[in-house]
Amino acid sequence: MKELKFAAGYVRRYWYLYMLGILSLFLVDMVNVYVPRFTGEITDGLAAGVMDHPSVMTVVWRILLMGAVIAVGRFGWRRSLFGAGRCIERELRNDMFAHLTTLSPRYFNEHKTGDLMAHFTNDLQSVRMLVSMTVVTAFDATVMLLLVICQMILYVDARLTVVAVIPLVVIIFGDYIYGKAMHKRFLEKQQAFASLTDQVQETVSGIRVIKAFVQERRELAAFARANKNAQDKNLRVVRLRAVVMPVLDLIIGASSLLTLLYGGWLAISGEISVGQFIAFNSYIGMLIWPMMAVGECITQVSQGMASLRRIHVIFSEEPDIRDESQVEDIRELKGDIELRDLTFAYPDARDIDVLENVSVRVKAGETLAILGRTGSGKTTIPSLLLRLYDTEDGRILIDGHTLRQIPLSTLRSQIAYVPQDSFLFSDTLENNIAFGVDEVSRDRVEAAAKAACIHDNIIEFPMGYDTVVGERGVTLSGGQKQRSAIARALMKDAPILIMDDALSAVDTDTERQILQNLKENRRDRTTIIIAHRISTIQHADHILVLEDGRVAEYGDHASLLEKGGLYAGLYEKQQLEKQLNEEGGALDA
Repeated sequence: MKELKFAAGYVRRYWYLYMLGILSLFLVDMVNVYVPRFTGEITDGLAAGVMDHPSVMTVVWRILLMGAVIAVGRFGWRRSLFGAGRCIERELRNDMFAHLTTLSPRYFNEHKTGDLMAHFTNDLQSVRMLVSMTVVTAFDATVMLLLVICQMILYVDARLTVVAVIPLVVIIFGDYIYGKAMHKRFLEKQQAFASLTDQVQETVSGIRVIKAFVQERRELAAFARANKNAQDKNLRVVRLRAVVMPVLDLIIGASSLLTLLYGGWLAISGEISVGQFIAFNSYIGMLIWPMMAVGECITQVSQGMASLRRIHVIFSEEPDIRDESQVEDIRELKGDIELRDLTFAYPDARDIDVLENVSVRVKAGETLAILGRTGSGKTTIPSLLLRLYDTEDGRILIDGHTLRQIPLSTLRSQIAYVPQDSFLFSDTLENNIAFGVDEVSRDRVEAAAKAACIHDNIIEFPMGYDTVVGERGVTLSGGQKQRSAIARALMKDAPILIMDDALSAVDTDTERQILQNLKENRRDRTTIIIAHRISTIQHADHILVLEDGRVAEYGDHASLLEKGGLYAGLYEKQQLEKQLNEEGGALDA
Protein backbone atom coordinates (compact mmCIF):
# COMPACT_ATOMS: atom_id res chain seq x y z
CA MET A 1 0.00 0.00 0.00
CA LYS A 2 1.22 3.50 -0.82
CA GLU A 3 0.54 4.72 2.72
CA LEU A 4 2.78 2.01 4.19
CA LYS A 5 5.47 2.78 1.65
CA PHE A 6 5.22 6.43 2.65
CA ALA A 7 5.59 5.58 6.36
CA ALA A 8 8.43 3.14 5.63
CA GLY A 9 10.50 6.05 4.32
CA TYR A 10 10.46 7.60 7.80
CA VAL A 11 10.99 4.28 9.59
CA ARG A 12 14.13 3.60 7.53
CA ARG A 13 15.73 6.78 8.86
CA TYR A 14 15.77 5.26 12.34
CA TRP A 15 16.49 1.63 11.43
CA TYR A 16 19.28 1.45 14.01
CA LEU A 17 16.87 2.34 16.83
CA TYR A 18 14.41 -0.26 15.61
CA MET A 19 17.14 -2.91 15.43
CA LEU A 20 18.37 -2.10 18.94
CA GLY A 21 14.83 -2.06 20.29
CA ILE A 22 13.83 -5.36 18.65
CA LEU A 23 17.01 -7.09 19.87
CA SER A 24 16.35 -5.83 23.41
CA LEU A 25 12.74 -6.97 23.20
CA PHE A 26 13.78 -10.40 21.91
CA LEU A 27 16.27 -10.75 24.76
CA VAL A 28 13.57 -9.91 27.32
CA ASP A 29 11.18 -12.48 25.82
CA MET A 30 13.87 -15.18 25.68
CA VAL A 31 14.74 -14.69 29.34
CA ASN A 32 11.10 -14.47 30.40
CA VAL A 33 10.13 -17.92 29.12
CA TYR A 34 12.78 -19.65 31.21
CA VAL A 35 11.53 -18.32 34.58
CA PRO A 36 8.55 -20.79 34.85
CA ARG A 37 10.88 -23.64 33.85
CA PHE A 38 13.23 -22.87 36.74
CA THR A 39 10.23 -22.65 39.09
CA GLY A 40 9.12 -26.09 37.92
CA GLU A 41 12.58 -27.54 38.42
CA ILE A 42 12.71 -26.23 42.01
CA THR A 43 9.25 -27.71 42.68
CA ASP A 44 10.20 -31.14 41.31
CA GLY A 45 13.54 -31.11 43.10
CA LEU A 46 12.01 -30.23 46.45
CA ALA A 47 9.24 -32.80 45.99
CA ALA A 48 11.78 -35.53 45.19
CA GLY A 49 14.06 -34.44 48.03
CA VAL A 50 17.10 -34.14 45.74
CA MET A 51 17.53 -30.38 45.96
CA ASP A 52 19.42 -28.91 48.91
CA HIS A 53 19.77 -25.30 50.04
CA PRO A 54 22.77 -24.39 47.81
CA SER A 55 20.98 -25.83 44.76
CA VAL A 56 17.87 -23.79 45.52
CA MET A 57 19.96 -20.63 45.99
CA THR A 58 21.72 -21.26 42.68
CA VAL A 59 18.36 -21.29 40.88
CA VAL A 60 17.21 -18.23 42.84
CA TRP A 61 20.31 -16.30 41.80
CA ARG A 62 19.68 -17.29 38.19
CA ILE A 63 16.14 -15.93 38.46
CA LEU A 64 17.43 -12.68 40.02
CA LEU A 65 20.00 -12.35 37.23
CA MET A 66 17.25 -12.89 34.69
CA GLY A 67 15.21 -10.17 36.42
CA ALA A 68 18.12 -7.74 36.06
CA VAL A 69 18.52 -8.63 32.36
CA ILE A 70 14.78 -8.14 31.82
CA ALA A 71 14.91 -4.71 33.52
CA VAL A 72 17.82 -3.53 31.36
CA GLY A 73 16.25 -4.99 28.22
CA ARG A 74 12.91 -3.31 28.87
CA PHE A 75 14.60 0.04 29.33
CA GLY A 76 16.47 -0.54 26.08
CA TRP A 77 13.46 -1.35 23.93
CA ARG A 78 11.31 1.40 25.44
CA ARG A 79 14.03 3.99 24.90
CA SER A 80 14.73 2.84 21.35
CA LEU A 81 11.29 2.09 19.92
CA PHE A 82 9.34 4.84 21.66
CA GLY A 83 12.18 7.26 20.92
CA ALA A 84 12.02 6.35 17.23
CA GLY A 85 8.25 6.96 17.27
CA ARG A 86 8.71 10.42 18.77
CA CYS A 87 11.40 11.28 16.21
CA ILE A 88 9.17 10.16 13.33
CA GLU A 89 6.25 12.16 14.73
CA ARG A 90 8.45 15.27 14.88
CA GLU A 91 9.72 14.81 11.32
CA LEU A 92 6.25 14.11 9.98
CA ARG A 93 4.92 17.26 11.66
CA ASN A 94 7.78 19.37 10.26
CA ASP A 95 7.39 17.92 6.76
CA MET A 96 3.61 18.30 6.79
CA PHE A 97 3.86 21.92 7.87
CA ALA A 98 6.51 22.60 5.21
CA HIS A 99 4.33 20.92 2.58
CA LEU A 100 1.29 22.97 3.57
CA THR A 101 3.27 26.17 2.99
CA THR A 102 3.84 25.11 -0.64
CA LEU A 103 0.16 24.52 -1.41
CA SER A 104 -1.89 27.07 -3.31
CA PRO A 105 -4.76 29.19 -1.94
CA ARG A 106 -7.26 26.82 -3.53
CA TYR A 107 -6.36 24.08 -1.05
CA PHE A 108 -6.97 26.32 1.97
CA ASN A 109 -10.22 27.55 0.47
CA GLU A 110 -11.46 23.95 0.32
CA HIS A 111 -10.17 22.70 3.70
CA LYS A 112 -11.11 24.01 7.10
CA THR A 113 -8.56 25.03 9.71
CA GLY A 114 -10.01 22.65 12.29
CA ASP A 115 -9.54 19.67 9.99
CA LEU A 116 -5.91 20.60 9.39
CA MET A 117 -5.36 21.01 13.13
CA ALA A 118 -6.76 17.52 13.70
CA HIS A 119 -4.12 16.15 11.33
CA PHE A 120 -1.38 17.83 13.37
CA THR A 121 -2.68 16.47 16.69
CA ASN A 122 -4.78 13.29 16.82
CA ASP A 123 -3.71 11.86 13.48
CA LEU A 124 0.00 12.30 14.13
CA GLN A 125 -0.43 10.76 17.57
CA SER A 126 -2.09 7.69 16.04
CA VAL A 127 0.68 7.37 13.45
CA ARG A 128 3.28 7.59 16.24
CA MET A 129 1.54 4.73 18.01
CA LEU A 130 1.51 2.78 14.74
CA VAL A 131 5.29 3.07 14.20
CA SER A 132 6.23 2.53 17.85
CA MET A 133 3.73 0.81 20.16
CA THR A 134 2.29 -1.34 17.36
CA VAL A 135 5.78 -2.61 16.50
CA VAL A 136 6.33 -3.49 20.15
CA THR A 137 2.93 -5.13 20.49
CA ALA A 138 3.11 -7.15 17.26
CA PHE A 139 6.71 -8.33 17.67
CA ASP A 140 6.45 -9.04 21.39
CA ALA A 141 3.16 -10.91 21.04
CA THR A 142 4.43 -13.03 18.14
CA VAL A 143 7.78 -13.90 19.68
CA MET A 144 6.35 -14.52 23.14
CA LEU A 145 3.58 -16.70 21.73
CA LEU A 146 6.02 -18.85 19.74
CA LEU A 147 8.55 -19.12 22.55
CA VAL A 148 5.94 -20.01 25.17
CA ILE A 149 4.29 -22.63 22.96
CA CYS A 150 7.68 -24.16 22.18
CA GLN A 151 8.47 -24.38 25.90
CA MET A 152 5.04 -25.88 26.58
CA ILE A 153 5.63 -28.56 23.94
CA LEU A 154 9.28 -29.33 24.67
CA TYR A 155 9.35 -29.02 28.45
CA VAL A 156 5.82 -30.19 29.37
CA ASP A 157 3.59 -32.06 26.91
CA ALA A 158 2.51 -31.58 23.27
CA ARG A 159 -1.00 -33.02 23.87
CA LEU A 160 -1.68 -30.61 26.74
CA THR A 161 -0.39 -27.74 24.62
CA VAL A 162 -2.82 -28.54 21.78
CA VAL A 163 -5.76 -28.72 24.20
CA ALA A 164 -4.79 -25.39 25.79
CA VAL A 165 -4.23 -23.57 22.48
CA ILE A 166 -7.41 -24.71 20.66
CA PRO A 167 -9.66 -22.03 22.28
CA LEU A 168 -7.07 -19.37 21.44
CA VAL A 169 -7.43 -20.07 17.71
CA VAL A 170 -10.93 -18.52 17.88
CA ILE A 171 -9.27 -15.11 18.26
CA ILE A 172 -7.89 -15.27 14.72
CA PHE A 173 -11.39 -15.47 13.22
CA GLY A 174 -12.55 -12.35 15.07
CA ASP A 175 -9.54 -10.27 14.07
CA TYR A 176 -10.74 -9.43 10.56
CA ILE A 177 -14.25 -8.32 11.60
CA TYR A 178 -12.95 -6.31 14.54
CA GLY A 179 -10.23 -4.57 12.50
CA LYS A 180 -12.67 -3.52 9.78
CA ALA A 181 -15.19 -2.14 12.24
CA MET A 182 -12.52 -0.29 14.24
CA HIS A 183 -11.09 1.33 11.09
CA LYS A 184 -14.48 2.72 10.10
CA ARG A 185 -15.36 3.98 13.58
CA PHE A 186 -11.97 5.59 14.10
CA LEU A 187 -12.28 7.52 10.83
CA GLU A 188 -15.66 8.83 11.99
CA LYS A 189 -14.11 9.77 15.33
CA GLN A 190 -11.30 11.75 13.66
CA GLN A 191 -13.72 13.57 11.38
CA ALA A 192 -15.90 14.48 14.38
CA PHE A 193 -12.84 15.79 16.21
CA ALA A 194 -11.91 17.88 13.16
CA SER A 195 -15.41 19.40 13.08
CA LEU A 196 -15.25 20.16 16.80
CA THR A 197 -11.82 21.81 16.46
CA ASP A 198 -13.04 23.88 13.54
CA GLN A 199 -16.10 24.99 15.52
CA VAL A 200 -13.91 26.19 18.40
CA GLN A 201 -11.42 27.93 16.10
CA GLU A 202 -14.13 29.73 14.15
CA THR A 203 -15.99 30.82 17.30
CA VAL A 204 -12.86 32.15 19.01
CA SER A 205 -11.79 34.00 15.84
CA GLY A 206 -15.21 35.59 15.45
CA ILE A 207 -15.98 36.20 19.12
CA ARG A 208 -16.33 39.98 18.64
CA VAL A 209 -18.89 39.53 15.87
CA ILE A 210 -20.75 36.96 17.97
CA LYS A 211 -20.94 39.33 20.93
CA ALA A 212 -21.87 42.30 18.76
CA PHE A 213 -24.84 40.39 17.34
CA VAL A 214 -25.70 38.72 20.69
CA GLN A 215 -25.38 35.24 19.22
CA GLU A 216 -23.73 33.52 22.18
CA ARG A 217 -26.67 31.13 22.69
CA ARG A 218 -26.65 30.13 19.05
CA GLU A 219 -22.89 29.41 19.12
CA LEU A 220 -23.27 27.49 22.38
CA ALA A 221 -25.93 25.32 20.76
CA ALA A 222 -23.75 24.75 17.69
CA PHE A 223 -20.79 23.82 19.88
CA ALA A 224 -22.96 21.49 21.97
CA ARG A 225 -24.06 19.68 18.80
CA ALA A 226 -20.46 19.30 17.58
CA ASN A 227 -19.33 18.20 21.04
CA LYS A 228 -22.16 15.64 21.30
CA ASN A 229 -21.27 14.28 17.86
CA ALA A 230 -17.62 13.92 18.91
CA GLN A 231 -18.71 12.19 22.13
CA ASP A 232 -20.94 9.76 20.24
CA LYS A 233 -18.20 8.85 17.77
CA ASN A 234 -15.67 8.38 20.61
CA LEU A 235 -18.11 6.18 22.51
CA ARG A 236 -18.59 4.01 19.42
CA VAL A 237 -14.84 3.35 19.44
CA VAL A 238 -14.80 2.77 23.21
CA ARG A 239 -17.73 0.34 23.06
CA LEU A 240 -16.04 -1.71 20.37
CA ARG A 241 -12.81 -1.83 22.36
CA ALA A 242 -14.77 -2.68 25.50
CA VAL A 243 -16.13 -5.82 23.84
CA VAL A 244 -12.68 -7.14 22.95
CA MET A 245 -11.16 -7.57 26.41
CA PRO A 246 -14.07 -9.52 27.97
CA VAL A 247 -14.13 -11.84 24.96
CA LEU A 248 -10.39 -12.39 25.28
CA ASP A 249 -10.77 -13.05 29.00
CA LEU A 250 -13.48 -15.60 28.23
CA ILE A 251 -11.31 -17.41 25.70
CA ILE A 252 -8.28 -17.37 28.01
CA GLY A 253 -10.47 -18.60 30.87
CA ALA A 254 -11.65 -21.51 28.72
CA SER A 255 -8.04 -22.36 27.93
CA SER A 256 -7.12 -22.25 31.64
CA LEU A 257 -10.08 -24.49 32.52
CA LEU A 258 -9.06 -27.10 29.95
CA THR A 259 -5.49 -26.93 31.23
CA LEU A 260 -6.56 -27.55 34.80
CA LEU A 261 -8.81 -30.48 33.86
CA TYR A 262 -6.56 -32.24 31.36
CA GLY A 263 -3.25 -31.16 32.91
CA GLY A 264 -4.42 -32.21 36.37
CA TRP A 265 -5.37 -35.63 35.01
CA LEU A 266 -1.94 -35.99 33.36
CA ALA A 267 -0.21 -35.00 36.62
CA ILE A 268 -2.28 -37.46 38.68
CA SER A 269 -1.60 -40.25 36.20
CA GLY A 270 2.12 -39.46 36.38
CA GLU A 271 2.58 -38.57 32.72
CA ILE A 272 3.84 -35.11 33.74
CA SER A 273 5.37 -33.98 37.02
CA VAL A 274 3.84 -31.52 39.47
CA GLY A 275 6.61 -29.05 38.63
CA GLN A 276 5.80 -29.33 34.92
CA PHE A 277 2.12 -28.81 35.67
CA ILE A 278 2.91 -25.68 37.71
CA ALA A 279 5.25 -24.42 34.97
CA PHE A 280 2.58 -25.11 32.33
CA ASN A 281 0.04 -23.02 34.22
CA SER A 282 2.60 -20.23 34.46
CA TYR A 283 3.03 -20.46 30.69
CA ILE A 284 -0.74 -20.21 30.24
CA GLY A 285 -0.57 -16.99 32.29
CA MET A 286 2.20 -15.75 30.04
CA LEU A 287 -0.06 -16.31 27.02
CA ILE A 288 -2.56 -13.80 28.36
CA TRP A 289 -0.46 -10.83 27.20
CA PRO A 290 0.03 -12.09 23.62
CA MET A 291 -3.67 -12.82 23.32
CA MET A 292 -4.65 -9.42 24.69
CA ALA A 293 -1.97 -7.84 22.51
CA VAL A 294 -3.68 -9.23 19.42
CA GLY A 295 -6.76 -7.09 20.05
CA GLU A 296 -4.68 -4.08 21.05
CA CYS A 297 -2.52 -4.47 17.96
CA ILE A 298 -5.57 -4.60 15.69
CA THR A 299 -6.90 -1.44 17.34
CA GLN A 300 -3.61 0.39 16.91
CA VAL A 301 -3.18 -0.73 13.31
CA SER A 302 -6.76 0.25 12.40
CA GLN A 303 -6.44 3.68 13.99
CA GLY A 304 -2.89 4.26 12.75
CA MET A 305 -3.71 3.29 9.15
CA ALA A 306 -6.82 5.48 9.16
CA SER A 307 -4.74 8.46 10.34
CA LEU A 308 -1.87 7.60 8.00
CA ARG A 309 -4.26 7.70 5.05
CA ARG A 310 -5.56 11.11 6.14
CA ILE A 311 -2.03 12.46 6.45
CA HIS A 312 -0.94 10.87 3.17
CA VAL A 313 -3.78 12.69 1.42
CA ILE A 314 -2.17 15.99 2.43
CA PHE A 315 1.25 14.93 1.15
CA SER A 316 -0.39 13.75 -2.09
CA GLU A 317 -1.68 17.26 -2.76
CA GLU A 318 0.37 19.03 -5.40
CA PRO A 319 0.68 22.84 -5.46
CA ASP A 320 -1.16 24.40 -8.38
CA ILE A 321 1.57 27.02 -8.70
CA ARG A 322 5.19 25.93 -9.06
CA ASP A 323 8.34 26.66 -11.00
CA GLU A 324 8.05 25.18 -14.48
CA SER A 325 10.51 23.97 -17.08
CA GLN A 326 10.80 27.37 -18.80
CA VAL A 327 11.94 29.15 -15.63
CA GLU A 328 15.04 31.32 -16.13
CA ASP A 329 17.85 32.32 -13.78
CA ILE A 330 16.31 35.67 -12.81
CA ARG A 331 17.29 37.02 -9.41
CA GLU A 332 16.22 40.67 -9.50
CA LEU A 333 13.36 42.62 -11.05
CA LYS A 334 13.19 46.28 -12.05
CA GLY A 335 9.41 46.60 -11.97
CA ASP A 336 8.33 47.08 -15.59
CA ILE A 337 4.83 45.52 -15.60
CA GLU A 338 2.57 44.81 -18.57
CA LEU A 339 -0.86 43.16 -18.75
CA ARG A 340 -1.81 41.95 -22.23
CA ASP A 341 -5.50 41.29 -22.87
CA LEU A 342 -5.69 39.66 -19.44
CA THR A 343 -8.79 37.51 -18.93
CA PHE A 344 -9.20 35.42 -15.79
CA ALA A 345 -11.79 33.34 -13.97
CA TYR A 346 -11.25 31.69 -10.59
CA PRO A 347 -10.90 27.87 -10.67
CA ASP A 348 -14.13 27.28 -8.72
CA ALA A 349 -16.14 29.60 -11.01
CA ARG A 350 -14.63 29.14 -14.46
CA ASP A 351 -17.78 30.32 -16.23
CA ILE A 352 -17.51 33.79 -14.67
CA ASP A 353 -14.71 36.06 -15.90
CA VAL A 354 -13.46 38.27 -13.07
CA LEU A 355 -11.19 40.13 -15.50
CA GLU A 356 -11.80 40.48 -19.20
CA ASN A 357 -9.33 41.83 -21.79
CA VAL A 358 -7.44 44.06 -19.35
CA SER A 359 -4.36 45.70 -20.87
CA VAL A 360 -2.06 48.17 -19.11
CA ARG A 361 1.66 49.05 -19.08
CA VAL A 362 3.55 50.46 -16.10
CA LYS A 363 7.22 51.32 -16.52
CA ALA A 364 9.70 50.79 -13.72
CA GLY A 365 9.49 53.62 -11.20
CA GLU A 366 5.94 54.65 -12.11
CA THR A 367 2.80 54.47 -9.97
CA LEU A 368 -0.33 52.69 -11.15
CA ALA A 369 -3.62 53.25 -9.36
CA ILE A 370 -6.55 50.86 -9.73
CA LEU A 371 -10.04 52.12 -8.96
CA GLY A 372 -13.40 50.44 -9.15
CA ARG A 373 -16.51 49.40 -7.34
CA THR A 374 -16.62 46.30 -5.11
CA GLY A 375 -16.40 43.16 -7.22
CA SER A 376 -14.82 44.88 -10.21
CA GLY A 377 -11.71 42.66 -10.09
CA LYS A 378 -9.23 45.03 -8.43
CA THR A 379 -7.81 42.53 -5.89
CA THR A 380 -7.48 39.82 -8.53
CA ILE A 381 -4.66 41.70 -10.28
CA PRO A 382 -2.16 41.55 -7.37
CA SER A 383 -3.13 37.89 -6.78
CA LEU A 384 -2.12 37.17 -10.38
CA LEU A 385 1.05 39.27 -10.18
CA LEU A 386 2.12 37.25 -7.13
CA ARG A 387 1.12 34.01 -8.92
CA LEU A 388 -1.27 33.00 -6.19
CA TYR A 389 -3.33 31.95 -9.20
CA ASP A 390 -2.16 31.22 -12.73
CA THR A 391 -3.49 32.68 -15.93
CA GLU A 392 -2.67 32.06 -19.57
CA ASP A 393 1.05 32.25 -20.18
CA GLY A 394 2.17 35.53 -21.73
CA ARG A 395 -0.73 37.62 -20.42
CA ILE A 396 1.37 39.16 -17.64
CA LEU A 397 4.98 40.27 -18.12
CA ILE A 398 7.48 41.79 -15.71
CA ASP A 399 10.65 43.26 -17.23
CA GLY A 400 9.70 41.53 -20.49
CA HIS A 401 9.55 38.07 -18.89
CA THR A 402 6.35 36.09 -18.53
CA LEU A 403 5.54 35.18 -14.95
CA ARG A 404 6.31 31.51 -15.59
CA GLN A 405 9.82 32.42 -16.69
CA ILE A 406 10.51 34.05 -13.32
CA PRO A 407 11.33 31.75 -10.35
CA LEU A 408 8.59 31.93 -7.73
CA SER A 409 11.11 32.75 -5.02
CA THR A 410 12.40 35.70 -7.06
CA LEU A 411 8.95 36.93 -8.04
CA ARG A 412 7.56 37.01 -4.51
CA SER A 413 10.75 38.32 -2.91
CA GLN A 414 10.73 41.27 -5.30
CA ILE A 415 7.15 42.28 -4.51
CA ALA A 416 6.03 43.84 -1.22
CA TYR A 417 2.31 43.33 -0.72
CA VAL A 418 -0.13 44.98 1.67
CA PRO A 419 -3.39 42.97 1.42
CA GLN A 420 -6.88 44.16 2.27
CA ASP A 421 -6.80 42.02 5.40
CA SER A 422 -3.98 43.54 7.45
CA PHE A 423 -2.93 40.29 9.06
CA LEU A 424 -0.51 40.58 11.98
CA PHE A 425 1.07 37.69 13.89
CA SER A 426 0.80 37.21 17.63
CA ASP A 427 4.27 38.66 18.14
CA THR A 428 5.98 41.95 18.90
CA LEU A 429 5.46 44.95 16.67
CA GLU A 430 9.14 44.92 15.79
CA ASN A 431 8.99 41.31 14.60
CA ASN A 432 5.79 41.97 12.66
CA ILE A 433 7.31 44.93 10.84
CA ALA A 434 10.55 43.04 10.15
CA PHE A 435 8.72 39.88 9.07
CA GLY A 436 9.76 39.98 5.41
CA VAL A 437 13.50 40.62 5.83
CA ASP A 438 16.45 38.57 7.07
CA GLU A 439 18.67 41.30 8.48
CA VAL A 440 16.87 43.31 11.14
CA SER A 441 17.93 46.42 13.01
CA ARG A 442 15.87 48.68 15.24
CA ASP A 443 16.85 51.72 13.13
CA ARG A 444 15.45 50.13 9.95
CA VAL A 445 12.27 49.10 11.76
CA GLU A 446 11.76 52.61 13.11
CA ALA A 447 12.42 54.16 9.69
CA ALA A 448 9.75 51.94 8.12
CA ALA A 449 7.33 52.72 10.96
CA LYS A 450 7.90 56.47 10.55
CA ALA A 451 7.25 56.22 6.80
CA ALA A 452 3.98 54.42 7.59
CA CYS A 453 3.07 57.01 10.27
CA ILE A 454 2.81 54.38 13.02
CA HIS A 455 6.01 55.24 14.95
CA ASP A 456 4.36 57.84 17.22
CA ASN A 457 1.64 55.36 18.21
CA ILE A 458 4.15 52.61 18.92
CA ILE A 459 6.37 54.65 21.25
CA GLU A 460 3.28 55.53 23.31
CA PHE A 461 2.74 51.84 24.14
CA PRO A 462 4.29 50.77 27.49
CA MET A 463 6.53 48.22 25.75
CA GLY A 464 7.08 50.25 22.59
CA TYR A 465 8.29 48.10 19.70
CA ASP A 466 8.36 45.08 22.05
CA THR A 467 4.57 45.23 22.45
CA VAL A 468 2.92 41.89 21.63
CA VAL A 469 -0.10 42.67 19.45
CA GLY A 470 -2.09 39.50 20.16
CA GLU A 471 -3.67 37.09 17.70
CA ARG A 472 -4.20 38.75 14.29
CA GLY A 473 -3.21 42.10 15.87
CA VAL A 474 -6.32 42.15 18.05
CA THR A 475 -4.93 44.77 20.46
CA LEU A 476 -4.53 47.38 17.69
CA SER A 477 -7.13 49.52 15.98
CA GLY A 478 -7.95 49.02 12.32
CA GLY A 479 -5.84 52.00 11.28
CA GLN A 480 -2.90 50.88 13.43
CA LYS A 481 -3.02 47.41 11.90
CA GLN A 482 -3.08 48.86 8.38
CA ARG A 483 -0.15 51.16 9.08
CA SER A 484 1.82 48.32 10.69
CA ALA A 485 1.22 46.23 7.56
CA ILE A 486 2.38 49.14 5.38
CA ALA A 487 5.53 49.47 7.54
CA ARG A 488 6.18 45.75 7.02
CA ALA A 489 5.95 46.19 3.24
CA LEU A 490 8.18 49.27 3.27
CA MET A 491 10.71 47.42 5.43
CA LYS A 492 11.06 44.88 2.63
CA ASP A 493 12.11 47.69 0.24
CA ALA A 494 11.12 45.67 -2.82
CA PRO A 495 11.22 46.96 -6.43
CA ILE A 496 7.43 46.51 -6.63
CA LEU A 497 4.99 47.60 -3.93
CA ILE A 498 1.31 46.64 -4.09
CA MET A 499 -1.14 48.25 -1.65
CA ASP A 500 -4.61 46.76 -1.83
CA ASP A 501 -7.01 49.23 -0.22
CA ALA A 502 -4.40 49.63 2.52
CA LEU A 503 -5.41 53.16 3.56
CA SER A 504 -9.14 52.65 4.00
CA ALA A 505 -8.97 52.75 7.82
CA VAL A 506 -6.77 55.86 8.21
CA ASP A 507 -7.90 59.46 8.28
CA THR A 508 -7.25 61.79 5.34
CA ASP A 509 -4.40 63.70 7.01
CA THR A 510 -2.53 60.50 7.85
CA GLU A 511 -3.27 59.20 4.37
CA ARG A 512 -1.80 62.33 2.84
CA GLN A 513 1.35 62.01 4.94
CA ILE A 514 1.82 58.31 4.09
CA LEU A 515 1.41 59.00 0.39
CA GLN A 516 3.97 61.82 0.61
CA ASN A 517 6.40 59.47 2.36
CA LEU A 518 5.83 56.85 -0.31
CA LYS A 519 6.59 59.39 -3.01
CA GLU A 520 9.88 60.29 -1.33
CA ASN A 521 10.95 56.76 -0.31
CA ARG A 522 9.98 54.93 -3.48
CA ARG A 523 11.51 57.01 -6.21
CA ASP A 524 12.48 54.89 -9.21
CA ARG A 525 10.43 52.01 -7.82
CA THR A 526 7.10 50.70 -9.08
CA THR A 527 4.02 51.16 -6.91
CA ILE A 528 0.51 49.80 -7.45
CA ILE A 529 -2.21 51.33 -5.27
CA ILE A 530 -5.72 49.89 -5.17
CA ALA A 531 -8.29 52.12 -3.53
CA HIS A 532 -11.89 53.33 -3.36
CA ARG A 533 -11.04 56.94 -2.50
CA ILE A 534 -9.84 59.11 -5.34
CA SER A 535 -7.84 61.22 -2.89
CA THR A 536 -5.62 58.15 -2.40
CA ILE A 537 -4.74 57.69 -6.07
CA GLN A 538 -5.15 61.06 -7.80
CA HIS A 539 -1.39 61.71 -7.97
CA ALA A 540 -0.60 58.37 -9.65
CA ASP A 541 1.08 58.33 -13.09
CA HIS A 542 -1.60 55.98 -14.44
CA ILE A 543 -5.13 55.35 -13.20
CA LEU A 544 -6.98 52.21 -14.28
CA VAL A 545 -10.73 52.29 -13.70
CA LEU A 546 -12.38 48.86 -13.72
CA GLU A 547 -16.07 48.13 -14.16
CA ASP A 548 -17.28 44.51 -13.99
CA GLY A 549 -13.76 43.25 -14.74
CA ARG A 550 -13.30 45.41 -17.83
CA VAL A 551 -11.26 48.55 -18.40
CA ALA A 552 -13.78 51.38 -18.16
CA GLU A 553 -11.26 54.24 -18.29
CA TYR A 554 -7.50 54.72 -18.31
CA GLY A 555 -5.31 57.78 -17.97
CA ASP A 556 -4.12 60.25 -15.35
CA HIS A 557 -6.22 62.30 -12.94
CA ALA A 558 -6.56 65.36 -15.15
CA SER A 559 -7.38 63.51 -18.35
CA LEU A 560 -9.98 61.34 -16.65
CA LEU A 561 -11.73 64.37 -15.16
CA GLU A 562 -11.86 65.94 -18.62
CA LYS A 563 -13.58 62.84 -20.02
CA GLY A 564 -16.47 63.32 -17.62
CA GLY A 565 -17.02 59.59 -17.32
CA LEU A 566 -17.16 57.12 -14.43
CA TYR A 567 -14.02 58.49 -12.76
CA ALA A 568 -15.26 62.08 -12.90
CA GLY A 569 -18.62 61.00 -11.48
CA LEU A 570 -16.94 59.22 -8.55
CA TYR A 571 -14.73 62.26 -7.94
CA GLU A 572 -17.66 64.66 -7.82
CA LYS A 573 -19.60 62.32 -5.50
CA GLN A 574 -16.67 61.96 -3.09
CA GLN A 575 -16.01 65.71 -3.13
CA LEU A 576 -19.65 66.33 -2.24
CA GLU A 577 -19.48 63.81 0.61
CA LYS A 578 -16.32 65.47 1.89
CA GLN A 579 -17.95 68.89 1.78
CA LEU A 580 -21.07 67.65 3.61
CA ASN A 581 -18.90 66.01 6.29
CA GLU A 582 -16.93 69.22 6.78
CA GLU A 583 -20.12 71.29 7.06
CA GLY A 584 -21.60 68.77 9.50
CA GLY A 585 -18.44 68.91 11.57
CA ALA A 586 -18.57 72.73 11.65
CA LEU A 587 -22.19 72.67 12.83
CA ASP A 588 -21.39 70.18 15.57
CA ALA A 589 -18.55 72.42 16.73
